[in-house]
Amino acid sequence: MHQFPSPSRRQVLRFAGAAGLTTAAATLAPQAVAAGARTTVTDLGPAVVQFSLMSGLLVGDTVYIGSRNLSPARVIGFHLPTRAVVSRTDLPAGSTVSALAADPTGRYLYAGVLSKKKGEPNLFRWDLDNPAEAAVTLGRTGSETDVRDLAVAPDGKVYSVGGLPGVPPALWEYDPATGALTSLGVPDPKATLARAVAATDSTVFFGAGSVLSGGGDASRASLFAFDRATKTFTSIVPKEFETDPSVRELAVLGDSLVIGTSASGGPAKLAVMDLADYSSYTVTSAGGNMVKTMAADTTSVYFSDETGAHAYSMTTGEISRIDAEGLDLGEVWGVDHRDGTLVVVSAYGFVAEIDLTARTAVVTDLGEAGAPAGPQLGMGIAAGGGYVYTGGTGTIARHDVRTGEVVRFRVPGEAKDAEVVDGVLYTGQYNAQGIWSYDPAGGRLPHQVASFAAEQNRPLDTCWDPHHGLLLVGVQSDTEGGGSLWTYDPASGRSAIHVNPVDDRQLIRAVATRQGVAFLGGDNLQDQGPRATVVAFDPRGGRELWRLDLDQQGGVAAMTVLGRHLYGLSRRGEFFVIDVPRRRVVHTADLKEVSPGFAAMVTNRGVVYGVSDTTLFRFDRRTFAASTVVSGINGGWYSGPHLNHDEHGHLYTLRGTNLVRIDDRR
Repeated sequence: MHQFPSPSRRQVLRFAGAAGLTTAAATLAPQAVAAGARTTVTDLGPAVVQFSLMSGLLVGDTVYIGSRNLSPARVIGFHLPTRAVVSRTDLPAGSTVSALAADPTGRYLYAGVLSKKKGEPNLFRWDLDNPAEAAVTLGRTGSETDVRDLAVAPDGKVYSVGGLPGVPPALWEYDPATGALTSLGVPDPKATLARAVAATDSTVFFGAGSVLSGGGDASRASLFAFDRATKTFTSIVPKEFETDPSVRELAVLGDSLVIGTSASGGPAKLAVMDLADYSSYTVTSAGGNMVKTMAADTTSVYFSDETGAHAYSMTTGEISRIDAEGLDLGEVWGVDHRDGTLVVVSAYGFVAEIDLTARTAVVTDLGEAGAPAGPQLGMGIAAGGGYVYTGGTGTIARHDVRTGEVVRFRVPGEAKDAEVVDGVLYTGQYNAQGIWSYDPAGGRLPHQVASFAAEQNRPLDTCWDPHHGLLLVGVQSDTEGGGSLWTYDPASGRSAIHVNPVDDRQLIRAVATRQGVAFLGGDNLQDQGPRATVVAFDPRGGRELWRLDLDQQGGVAAMTVLGRHLYGLSRRGEFFVIDVPRRRVVHTADLKEVSPGFAAMVTNRGVVYGVSDTTLFRFDRRTFAASTVVSGINGGWYSGPHLNHDEHGHLYTLRGTNLVRIDDRR
């Protein structure tokens, strides 16, 4: 392994299996299994192993932390005085523990989850007085699979918000006295997601907007007060929020409601509203792209954004950054305050205790403290130069295909897709992190090489254009609808962005290239407007060359080029082949049996391959017929499968949460 010059342990980690993180390199013995007469599948072990998290809450002396993209979903208790993990409960459903709230007595911890399966329960309760007993299931919030935030009123009733694409979010109430879980109504039918809730004796505050699937006629930031006595909603959103896509965070602090927004095209806002008079409030520009995870003392409100932690003075109205010895907090999922110390839960897998006077910090790695690591759902994948890279949450795992050694790098966000070009890794980083790069032959850790407008936040597909020497990245704008094409030239370091090259509703889910022409595959998440448009685009000149509107029910999921033909799949298993010189569709087929949803495609050894959530398959170059290469691949992906290959013609994807190499000889 290349020795980096004095790297921080918080930046580079080696691990040995799912038991935990260690300082010793792991050697994973590959296991080859014949999948067919000329096809060999080699298991390279877990793709990404870590304790990943998405929520944190201080109750007494213990920080309770919810896992992310691990199975089973779990909540751990990190004891601050001993800096050790002292308790754990596993949940019977859900992929991620996204919301935590404690009842007024501090005995019960409520947990809400994100779920990949419809019909699963998503609300649970853990008795903190009896932590050895498993959390109990409370129920499910209707058709909304995802719980995004929880609040407990002073009388012990629990309020939940969340959502599901295509389902307007409701306010839900759980009554611990009766066990009833009830919808209190949908205050904003045009909202795509609710991410914030807070409660008092008399009122529940509901914050929503268009954090996901925005654009079109989706609502912007919305805020409602629900009167618990009359069961009615009243809009109380400040007029200054009209340009922001969503209310991101709410907290009741004394006689005030503190409100944070998500931004688009400008800084997020923080507002303090008088609970006795909703028309009386102050609004401050927060500076970053979002305001979330709030805590307070007698004079200040503490919150986080994409750059770290900040303090808002209730007396002066000024915001100051909380720096502690240059500590990179990464994405923050928990902020609490006690006795002059800010307790921060980082997506990098640590808890930081920041002395607000001395501005020093004590950092505890949760893996070293006993947090139960495990194989995580994968993001993107890339291969080349003797390595395979797999993206997780807050990390990129580098697998050495010769030795089996795995090194894990901490990076902000998620590497949604990636390419290796001349041995150098390039990734598209969510959320709004642009393009990152890593050269294993150099001494530098992964770093950002290009940044773009924050609202163009979700990279979905990467592609290398050898004609122009450009990295092409297809992007979705979560809040505005539509999307963009990013380009990056490693030789010059120049980058460019082309916003809505398909239209203002279709994001770019797939990118392919042929002789310097980029092909952009559109996908529309909204009910109205065209979908599945393919645009031929000049990435250097930034102009459209031609387009085809495909007659498909689903948007484009994946594309690749072989010879004169552009191959593509829709999100509903519709297969199409476009003759590029003739600019016409020459073949279609229904492939729902092997590709029922999201998919990925590559061209390798003169053959087009595709992978779905269930199957790895190939296409006949002459007839375009599909045949199965590996059935039951069942990759453990967070947001759709990925497929890549190295310079030797080996394919790489996931089977379950394990990385596999496929050598398909035809």
